[in-house]
Amino acid sequence: MARYAAQTEVPVDRTRAEIERTLVRYGADAFRYSYRSDVAMVEFSAHARHIRFVLRLPKQEDFNTTPQGRDRVSAAIEREWQQACRQRWRALLLAIKAKLEAVDCGIAEFEREFLAYIVDPESDRTVGDVLAPQLQRSYDGAPTPLLLTQEHRRAERKE
Repeated sequence: MARYAAQTEVPVDRTRAEIERTLVRYGADAFRYSYRSDVAMVEFSAHARHIRFVLRLPKQEDFNTTPQGRDRVSAAIEREWQQACRQRWRALLLAIKAKLEAVDCGIAEFEREFLAYIVDPESDRTVGDVLAPQLQRSYDGAPTPLLLTQEHRRAERKE
């Protein structure tokens, strides 16, 4: 199956600007972007929440050879790597737009739709970063963490 936007020619900086415009259009009141060679982050504030998306970028060395195993020249490596980066940025834009539109038209609530990406102000970690390992341990047969059991039940009783 072909990847979404696999052949896109839209430059990364244009996609990043489109993400920012989209966030503003849907009510974000702050936006930040950061980058290093292997990862980019898009952060924004909306609905009184701080949201962080981490976009893992491909490594250039992953493009040293063709799918058939032939060596590529440096210009071809750069070209293929740039294409993969453009594709991932377009996919991130699509994901963010879909979540915001789902909230806007009432399919989902903001906090639930972005739950895994909400940043805890005390730890500066996303909810997903905290819960994913706990959830995996539960699936591996370890006791269910307190956060996913008793606390949840207490909160339900108060409602």
